[in-house]
Amino acid sequence: MGESFGRYTLGRDSDLMTLVSSANIACGFHAGDPSVMHSTVRMAAEHGVGIGAHPGFPDLTGFGRRNLTMSAAELRDAIIYQVSALQGFARVFNTSVRHVKPHGALYNMAAEDDTMAHAVVDVLQQLDDSLILFGLPGSVLLNIAQHAGLRVAREVFADRAYTENGRLVPRNQPGAVITDVATVADRVLRMVTERKVTAITGIVIELEFETICLHGDTVGAVECARQITRVLRQEGIAIAPVGTFA
Repeated sequence: MGESFGRYTLGRDSDLMTLVSSANIACGFHAGDPSVMHSTVRMAAEHGVGIGAHPGFPDLTGFGRRNLTMSAAELRDAIIYQVSALQGFARVFNTSVRHVKPHGALYNMAAEDDTMAHAVVDVLQQLDDSLILFGLPGSVLLNIAQHAGLRVAREVFADRAYTENGRLVPRNQPGAVITDVATVADRVLRMVTERKVTAITGIVIELEFETICLHGDTVGAVECARQITRVLRQEGIAIAPVGTFA
Protein backbone atom coordinates (compact mmCIF):
# COMPACT_ATOMS: atom_id res chain seq x y z
CA MET A 1 0.00 0.00 0.00
CA GLY A 2 0.98 3.66 -0.16
CA GLU A 3 2.32 3.24 -3.69
CA SER A 4 0.81 6.38 -5.19
CA PHE A 5 3.20 9.19 -6.08
CA GLY A 6 2.58 12.92 -6.49
CA ARG A 7 -0.44 13.35 -8.77
CA TYR A 8 -0.56 9.64 -9.66
CA THR A 9 -2.81 7.25 -7.77
CA LEU A 10 -2.16 3.52 -7.65
CA GLY A 11 -4.51 1.14 -5.89
CA ARG A 12 -7.60 1.72 -3.73
CA ASP A 13 -5.91 2.01 -0.35
CA SER A 14 -8.85 3.60 1.46
CA ASP A 15 -11.05 0.62 0.52
CA LEU A 16 -8.40 -2.01 1.20
CA MET A 17 -7.56 -0.57 4.60
CA THR A 18 -10.99 -1.65 5.89
CA LEU A 19 -10.35 -5.26 4.84
CA VAL A 20 -6.77 -6.07 5.83
CA SER A 21 -5.09 -6.66 9.18
CA SER A 22 -1.55 -5.59 8.19
CA ALA A 23 -0.25 -3.22 5.53
CA ASN A 24 3.14 -3.11 3.82
CA ILE A 25 3.64 0.61 3.18
CA ALA A 26 5.99 1.87 0.46
CA CYS A 27 8.73 4.14 1.77
CA GLY A 28 9.47 6.39 -1.21
CA PHE A 29 12.16 4.48 -3.09
CA HIS A 30 10.18 2.17 -5.38
CA ALA A 31 6.92 4.09 -4.90
CA GLY A 32 5.20 6.49 -2.55
CA ASP A 33 6.24 9.93 -1.33
CA PRO A 34 6.19 11.71 2.05
CA SER A 35 2.59 12.87 1.74
CA VAL A 36 1.38 9.45 0.63
CA MET A 37 3.29 7.81 3.50
CA HIS A 38 1.66 10.27 5.92
CA SER A 39 -1.89 9.60 4.72
CA THR A 40 -1.39 5.82 4.50
CA VAL A 41 -0.04 5.57 8.04
CA ARG A 42 -2.92 7.74 9.24
CA MET A 43 -5.45 5.38 7.63
CA ALA A 44 -3.74 2.33 9.10
CA ALA A 45 -3.77 3.88 12.57
CA GLU A 46 -7.44 4.79 12.27
CA HIS A 47 -8.42 1.26 11.28
CA GLY A 48 -6.13 -0.58 13.70
CA VAL A 49 -4.11 -2.09 10.86
CA GLY A 50 -0.61 -3.33 11.65
CA ILE A 51 1.98 -1.09 10.00
CA GLY A 52 4.88 -2.56 8.06
CA ALA A 53 7.74 -0.86 6.23
CA HIS A 54 8.06 -1.93 2.59
CA PRO A 55 11.57 -0.83 1.55
CA GLY A 56 12.68 -1.39 -2.03
CA PHE A 57 15.42 -0.59 -4.48
CA PRO A 58 15.79 3.11 -5.46
CA ASP A 59 13.96 2.53 -8.74
CA LEU A 60 10.77 4.54 -9.23
CA THR A 61 10.82 3.95 -12.98
CA GLY A 62 10.93 0.18 -12.60
CA PHE A 63 8.66 0.14 -9.52
CA GLY A 64 11.41 -1.70 -7.66
CA ARG A 65 10.83 -4.83 -9.71
CA ARG A 66 14.16 -4.74 -11.57
CA ASN A 67 17.26 -6.40 -10.17
CA LEU A 68 19.85 -3.84 -9.09
CA THR A 69 23.43 -4.27 -7.97
CA MET A 70 24.21 -2.50 -4.70
CA SER A 71 27.00 -3.01 -2.20
CA ALA A 72 26.01 -4.36 1.20
CA ALA A 73 26.69 -0.95 2.76
CA GLU A 74 24.58 0.88 0.17
CA LEU A 75 21.73 -1.54 0.61
CA ARG A 76 21.92 -1.34 4.39
CA ASP A 77 21.81 2.46 4.34
CA ALA A 78 18.93 2.52 1.84
CA ILE A 79 16.85 0.25 4.06
CA ILE A 80 17.68 2.21 7.24
CA TYR A 81 16.62 5.41 5.46
CA GLN A 82 13.27 3.98 4.38
CA VAL A 83 12.30 2.15 7.56
CA SER A 84 13.29 5.13 9.71
CA ALA A 85 11.13 7.45 7.61
CA LEU A 86 8.07 5.28 8.12
CA GLN A 87 8.81 5.00 11.84
CA GLY A 88 8.71 8.79 11.99
CA PHE A 89 5.25 8.96 10.45
CA ALA A 90 4.06 6.21 12.80
CA ARG A 91 5.22 8.23 15.82
CA VAL A 92 3.16 11.19 14.60
CA PHE A 93 0.06 9.03 15.00
CA ASN A 94 1.13 7.48 18.32
CA THR A 95 1.64 4.07 16.78
CA SER A 96 4.63 2.03 15.63
CA VAL A 97 6.02 0.01 12.75
CA ARG A 98 5.55 -3.68 13.57
CA HIS A 99 7.22 -5.42 10.66
CA VAL A 100 9.44 -5.06 7.60
CA LYS A 101 8.87 -6.65 4.22
CA PRO A 102 11.39 -6.00 1.43
CA HIS A 103 9.72 -5.11 -1.85
CA GLY A 104 9.84 -6.64 -5.31
CA ALA A 105 13.26 -7.48 -6.69
CA LEU A 106 14.90 -6.84 -3.32
CA TYR A 107 12.54 -9.36 -1.72
CA ASN A 108 13.31 -12.04 -4.31
CA MET A 109 17.05 -11.44 -4.44
CA ALA A 110 17.48 -11.38 -0.66
CA ALA A 111 15.59 -14.67 -0.49
CA GLU A 112 18.51 -16.37 -2.28
CA ASP A 113 21.58 -14.15 -1.77
CA ASP A 114 23.52 -14.42 1.51
CA THR A 115 25.12 -10.96 1.28
CA MET A 116 21.85 -9.18 0.63
CA ALA A 117 20.08 -11.19 3.29
CA HIS A 118 22.72 -10.28 5.87
CA ALA A 119 22.36 -6.61 4.93
CA VAL A 120 18.61 -6.72 5.58
CA VAL A 121 19.05 -8.59 8.86
CA ASP A 122 21.79 -6.19 10.01
CA VAL A 123 19.38 -3.28 9.61
CA LEU A 124 16.75 -4.83 11.85
CA GLN A 125 19.34 -5.76 14.47
CA GLN A 126 20.74 -2.23 14.53
CA LEU A 127 17.51 -0.27 14.12
CA ASP A 128 14.89 -2.23 16.07
CA ASP A 129 15.25 -5.93 16.77
CA SER A 130 11.59 -6.20 17.77
CA LEU A 131 10.54 -5.77 14.13
CA ILE A 132 9.15 -8.89 12.45
CA LEU A 133 10.74 -9.75 9.11
CA PHE A 134 8.48 -11.05 6.33
CA GLY A 135 9.88 -13.43 3.72
CA LEU A 136 9.44 -16.59 1.68
CA PRO A 137 9.24 -19.88 3.60
CA GLY A 138 12.59 -21.68 3.56
CA SER A 139 14.42 -18.65 2.14
CA VAL A 140 18.02 -17.71 2.90
CA LEU A 141 16.72 -14.41 4.29
CA LEU A 142 14.50 -15.95 6.94
CA ASN A 143 17.05 -18.61 7.85
CA ILE A 144 19.69 -15.95 8.52
CA ALA A 145 17.17 -13.81 10.42
CA GLN A 146 16.15 -16.70 12.68
CA HIS A 147 19.76 -17.58 13.42
CA ALA A 148 20.27 -13.93 14.40
CA GLY A 149 17.41 -14.18 16.89
CA LEU A 150 14.90 -12.07 14.97
CA ARG A 151 11.20 -12.78 14.76
CA VAL A 152 10.06 -13.80 11.30
CA ALA A 153 6.76 -14.35 9.50
CA ARG A 154 6.72 -16.78 6.60
CA GLU A 155 4.61 -15.34 3.80
CA VAL A 156 2.46 -16.80 1.04
CA PHE A 157 0.80 -14.96 -1.83
CA ALA A 158 -2.90 -14.93 -2.64
CA ASP A 159 -2.52 -13.50 -6.14
CA ARG A 160 0.76 -14.99 -7.38
CA ALA A 161 1.46 -18.33 -9.02
CA TYR A 162 4.04 -20.72 -7.54
CA THR A 163 6.71 -22.94 -9.03
CA GLU A 164 7.10 -26.52 -7.81
CA ASN A 165 9.95 -25.48 -5.48
CA GLY A 166 7.75 -22.99 -3.63
CA ARG A 167 9.08 -19.86 -5.30
CA LEU A 168 7.06 -17.24 -7.16
CA VAL A 169 6.63 -17.51 -10.92
CA PRO A 170 8.43 -14.47 -12.43
CA ARG A 171 6.03 -11.70 -13.39
CA ASN A 172 7.16 -11.76 -17.02
CA GLN A 173 5.78 -15.28 -17.46
CA PRO A 174 2.15 -16.00 -18.41
CA GLY A 175 -0.09 -16.81 -15.46
CA ALA A 176 2.26 -15.31 -12.87
CA VAL A 177 -0.41 -12.96 -11.50
CA ILE A 178 -3.85 -14.33 -10.60
CA THR A 179 -6.75 -11.87 -10.85
CA ASP A 180 -9.88 -14.04 -10.79
CA VAL A 181 -11.61 -13.25 -7.49
CA ALA A 182 -13.08 -16.69 -6.86
CA THR A 183 -9.79 -18.42 -7.69
CA VAL A 184 -7.83 -16.18 -5.34
CA ALA A 185 -10.26 -16.74 -2.46
CA ASP A 186 -10.32 -20.51 -3.00
CA ARG A 187 -6.52 -20.63 -3.04
CA VAL A 188 -6.32 -18.71 0.23
CA LEU A 189 -8.87 -20.94 1.94
CA ARG A 190 -6.94 -24.04 0.92
CA MET A 191 -3.67 -22.49 2.04
CA VAL A 192 -5.11 -21.71 5.46
CA THR A 193 -6.98 -24.97 6.05
CA GLU A 194 -4.65 -27.46 4.31
CA ARG A 195 -1.32 -25.58 4.03
CA LYS A 196 -1.28 -26.51 0.33
CA VAL A 197 -1.34 -24.71 -3.01
CA THR A 198 -1.33 -25.93 -6.60
CA ALA A 199 1.81 -24.85 -8.49
CA ILE A 200 1.58 -23.51 -12.03
CA THR A 201 2.53 -26.98 -13.30
CA GLY A 202 -0.44 -28.57 -11.55
CA ILE A 203 1.63 -30.17 -8.81
CA VAL A 204 0.31 -29.65 -5.25
CA ILE A 205 2.95 -28.32 -2.87
CA GLU A 206 2.96 -27.64 0.86
CA LEU A 207 3.70 -24.22 2.38
CA GLU A 208 3.97 -23.29 6.05
CA PHE A 209 3.27 -19.64 6.75
CA GLU A 210 2.03 -16.98 9.16
CA THR A 211 0.85 -14.23 6.80
CA ILE A 212 -0.82 -13.89 3.40
CA CYS A 213 0.04 -11.15 0.90
CA LEU A 214 -2.35 -9.54 -1.57
CA HIS A 215 -0.83 -6.89 -3.85
CA GLY A 216 -2.65 -3.57 -3.83
CA ASP A 217 -1.86 -3.00 -7.51
CA THR A 218 -3.29 -6.32 -8.67
CA VAL A 219 -6.43 -5.90 -10.80
CA GLY A 220 -9.46 -6.47 -8.57
CA ALA A 221 -7.45 -6.34 -5.33
CA VAL A 222 -10.31 -4.84 -3.30
CA GLU A 223 -12.80 -7.40 -4.56
CA CYS A 224 -10.28 -10.19 -3.83
CA ALA A 225 -9.69 -8.90 -0.30
CA ARG A 226 -13.41 -8.65 0.34
CA GLN A 227 -14.02 -12.21 -0.86
CA ILE A 228 -11.02 -13.61 1.05
CA THR A 229 -12.27 -11.96 4.24
CA ARG A 230 -15.81 -13.29 3.71
CA VAL A 231 -14.65 -16.86 2.99
CA LEU A 232 -12.27 -17.04 5.95
CA ARG A 233 -14.80 -15.63 8.41
CA GLN A 234 -17.44 -18.06 7.18
CA GLU A 235 -15.04 -20.84 8.20
CA GLY A 236 -14.57 -19.29 11.64
CA ILE A 237 -10.99 -18.21 10.88
CA ALA A 238 -9.82 -15.09 12.71
CA ILE A 239 -7.87 -12.40 10.86
CA ALA A 240 -5.40 -10.42 12.97
CA PRO A 241 -2.25 -8.29 12.58
CA VAL A 242 0.77 -10.58 12.37
CA GLY A 243 2.44 -8.91 15.35
CA THR A 244 -0.24 -10.26 17.66
CA PHE A 245 0.76 -13.89 17.15
CA ALA A 246 4.11 -14.28 15.31
